Amino acid sequence: MHDPRLTPARGDIAASYLEGKVEAARFVAGEPFEVIAAVAPLRRAPTADAELMTQALKGERVTIYDHNSEGWAWGQLDSDGYVGWLPDAALAKPVQAPTHGVTALRTFAFPGPSIKLPPVETLVMGSVLTVTGEDGAFAITREGWHLPKSHLAAIGHREADFVAVAERFVGTPYLWGGKSSFGIDCSGLVQISLNASGVGCPRDSDMQQASLGHAIDLAEATKLRRGDLLFWKGHVAIARDAKTIVHANAHHMATVVEDTAGAIARIKAAGSTLVAIRRI
Repeated sequence: MHDPRLTPARGDIAASYLEGKVEAARFVAGEPFEVIAAVAPLRRAPTADAELMTQALKGERVTIYDHNSEGWAWGQLDSDGYVGWLPDAALAKPVQAPTHGVTALRTFAFPGPSIKLPPVETLVMGSVLTVTGEDGAFAITREGWHLPKSHLAAIGHREADFVAVAERFVGTPYLWGGKSSFGIDCSGLVQISLNASGVGCPRDSDMQQASLGHAIDLAEATKLRRGDLLFWKGHVAIARDAKTIVHANAHHMATVVEDTAGAIARIKAAGSTLVAIRRI
């Protein structure tokens, strides 16, 4: 059974690499695009009020298999394989390979080498850019934007501690399908934090439970190590130490640090028990 979240196949069209594996009226190779919006929604259906499944960040690559007449494109993100509908206006044909990524939670892109100029864009951690030059404390991108060099790092940079990255998101509003400091969900927090540390990570909590690290006995919940992942049905949290976790959650509608035992009891009282612990 193919996971529709990761399989670019519909009854009328499918990716050519799936020919012989799925049924579809026609198979297409798809075209490469890049995300030019700061944060682009990837939705379940081609309407602005459809469920937000995940987000694509500036510079991400996506393979597009279909466009409709109402400004939506259907495709698959190259980074984690997620499939859905993106606004056509958020996409463009790739021009140059990215050279740098944003390492700050958020940063401003200025039209020139001065912080007194009105920013032209706000970019978030995980965005990637092509830097073509420097001007003092600023990196100049191919768009002509000027960003603080201290908020960027060359492609290939790895954060030393993914938990420390997650902790930086404390206070970020909870957003179903979100994966930026404008709004983030539980699995988005895990994904963006691990990615910043150079660890590939699928998008949703069930995928993360199935593929990340190795299983730890649930009895070890009182002996957690920093970086352990705790899973409930539809939820994931990151252990900071033996006694606390950091997670984005709809109870607080924010990313918070919480006592682990208290969180387990609270979530259990709401009807969900801890189902797995994975050690990275």
